[in-house]
Amino acid sequence: MSQSAVLNLNLHPKQALAFNTEATEALYGGAAGGGKSHLMRAAAVLWCSEIPGLQVYLFRRIHEDLIKNHMEGPSGFRELLAGWVECGFVTIIENEIRFWNGSKIYLCHCFNEKDRFKYQGAEIHVLLIDELTHFTEKIYRFLRNRVRMVGIKLPAKYVGKFPRIVCGANPGGVGHQFVKSTFIEGATEYEIYRASKTEGGMLRQFIPARLEDNPSMNDNDPGYEDRLHGLGSDSLVRAMRHGDWDIVEGAYFDNFERRRHVVRPFAIPDHWIRFRAGDWGSAKPFAFGWYAVASDDTIIAPSVVLPRGALVKYREWYGVKLDASGKFLPDTGLKLHAEAVGAGVRERDYDDIMVYGVLDPAAFSQDGGPSIAERMARGTTGKNGSTFRRADNKRVSHRGAMGGWDQLRGRLTGDEDGRPMLVIFETCIHTIRTIPALQHDEANPEDLDTKQEDHAADETRYACMSRPWTGKPKERPKEVPKAGQVYLPGPPEPSSGGRIRI
Repeated sequence: MSQSAVLNLNLHPKQALAFNTEATEALYGGAAGGGKSHLMRAAAVLWCSEIPGLQVYLFRRIHEDLIKNHMEGPSGFRELLAGWVECGFVTIIENEIRFWNGSKIYLCHCFNEKDRFKYQGAEIHVLLIDELTHFTEKIYRFLRNRVRMVGIKLPAKYVGKFPRIVCGANPGGVGHQFVKSTFIEGATEYEIYRASKTEGGMLRQFIPARLEDNPSMNDNDPGYEDRLHGLGSDSLVRAMRHGDWDIVEGAYFDNFERRRHVVRPFAIPDHWIRFRAGDWGSAKPFAFGWYAVASDDTIIAPSVVLPRGALVKYREWYGVKLDASGKFLPDTGLKLHAEAVGAGVRERDYDDIMVYGVLDPAAFSQDGGPSIAERMARGTTGKNGSTFRRADNKRVSHRGAMGGWDQLRGRLTGDEDGRPMLVIFETCIHTIRTIPALQHDEANPEDLDTKQEDHAADETRYACMSRPWTGKPKERPKEVPKAGQVYLPGPPEPSSGGRIRI
């Protein structure tokens, strides 16, 4: 073999672990710079060269990123395979790489959820997804369903390891929550286990990757680590440098902090006003929350004071479906009829006196019969239902009108002393799980991406809008002019009519 035909596909130990694992559905990632992209290129080439007829599909969400990251550049497929192309072992035609033995690598993208149908008839032997958190769960589940293998003779060392999926990801992005719940939560690092049938039934594994696991990065770009530390916020550094999955890059509610907003349950005084809020769902989860309003500044823990007017979310009911193993299926509803949900809410009131309830306005729509809200009020017996009024559904501020997301964000930020005006009992696991993971809408950054699991956030927004709160800004200390200085008055303030007073 000529010298030009020799490829450099060396893998570092952690990359080699992901390459050789017995798992058939693996997530390799965490911190930036862990060598995810090189692992995928090397694995694709090695498996295609050793397994005739193999079909490897390598995905990134955006086509331009796919080409720049995997096809072009000094470590891309064109440069990596240049020797084999010269010798006639490999042919590269646009986004397709063809090997002498009939194996192929397809470079694919799937920007919108509807784009997944382009792969309806695909037989994917190896699915490689670079930056899985950039994809929605719907896209991932669809592509995983196309992973199958028929008529391929595997070498002995690969028997039982194919078909397979290898994904790479950093914390953050639209898919952060589903990736975290699928691969991270409840799992032990490196442990291989069989996923349930509803989760695809493959052998699943999470292999954490950090910058230290890819020495080539430091050799080729010694300043990369310093640039990670210069991202601008501690949360981003923890996510991208250390692979912290409790931190969400680009989070809509970037002011949500577990240490400030999540509290241990405490005895709520009987005289505090209590109410509930709800977001209707059937195929998607419904979400209901129970709230109390602090009537006075109250000490709820050592050195923790809850300000007067703060909301305490002390109970939730989240209608999410569970799989056979008891693990909830993200964003999958129970499909309960409205009467059963109304009775379930009433049952969960227990002995609490609800002053009022607010519900998703869509539940009051009528299409020839009783609305969902009316059916919920009826309950299963006609007497055990729960009543609500229409919630204020303004999402973002518009022409001076108050926006629900601003209300929620403002309560999370807190009062002039930095004390949060909304705290959540640690038993409200779905609120705590979903709200920090929500991302901005790419088309409307003022709003959040509604394709995510936003039901608990909507319900909490309705609760906040039912009791509007405006923080008092801290008074600026009066400045005393020094000798020889003259302070001029500032610009005139606008009047209520929008004109400037002169």
